[in-house]
Amino acid sequence: MAAAAKQAPLALAARMGEAVGRSGIPGEAPLAIRGLTVAYGEHPAVFSIDATFAPEAMTAIIGPNGAGKSTLLKAALGVVPRLSGDVAVFGRPIEQARARVAYVPQRASVDWDFPTTVIDVVLMGLYRQVGLLGRMRGEHLARARDCLDQVGMADFADRQIGQLSGGQQQRVFLARALAQDADLYLLDEPFAGVDAATERAIIDVLKDLKARSKAIVAVHHDLATVASYFDHVFLINVRRIAEGTVEDAFTAENLNATYGGRLAATHLDQLGGARPVA
Repeated sequence: MAAAAKQAPLALAARMGEAVGRSGIPGEAPLAIRGLTVAYGEHPAVFSIDATFAPEAMTAIIGPNGAGKSTLLKAALGVVPRLSGDVAVFGRPIEQARARVAYVPQRASVDWDFPTTVIDVVLMGLYRQVGLLGRMRGEHLARARDCLDQVGMADFADRQIGQLSGGQQQRVFLARALAQDADLYLLDEPFAGVDAATERAIIDVLKDLKARSKAIVAVHHDLATVASYFDHVFLINVRRIAEGTVEDAFTAENLNATYGGRLAATHLDQLGGARPVA
């Protein structure tokens, strides 16, 4: 009986996700999520999430550790299974629109001991165009080198990936995403553990993508840079807390709700982009 009671909220979320998923997803949204629930055992990692991410904009997914930020992205992509919910990319089920999506995973989740070179990693971003058994041609190699140049890594093309610093590895994975020439870029903590020069290089590339009418959604942990880096925010703590423009949604009230009141007032004062409670 107790086990059934614990499962009841998850079962309810699954039913809600099935009902919501059949309608209400805007066709123009680069990424729209309805009724998304993911559970590990009996514990929901994200619960009945609705989210609509803006076109031609940079959106930060914000929340404390364990809030479900990375799980939300992985479940949207199908990397982890969804208990319920629907995901659409530009109005189509994501299963039909994967070619329009590029994903940069957390650097910590990658096996950097795998024996491959920098240029080979970037060429992986072209597999959808070439096919797994297709032959890479001169134009593909030129495209990969151009992407490395955009992130300042052209001189490292023949280096083993495991010999790079953390910041350099992150640049290479961004170059791989650029090679896909996607319309939607999903990044899981792209600035985690990188040096200041790499952070500036990455944000410059992302802003250039936005200027080219691409949409960027990134899991982000540094609240102090949200207002200067991003246009929109999505605040999550297992459930959706708030979403909208930085001006409207990145408020002290929403941050306190997201972090459970654990943000000290002095820390909130340092967040120049966080609008105070009215």
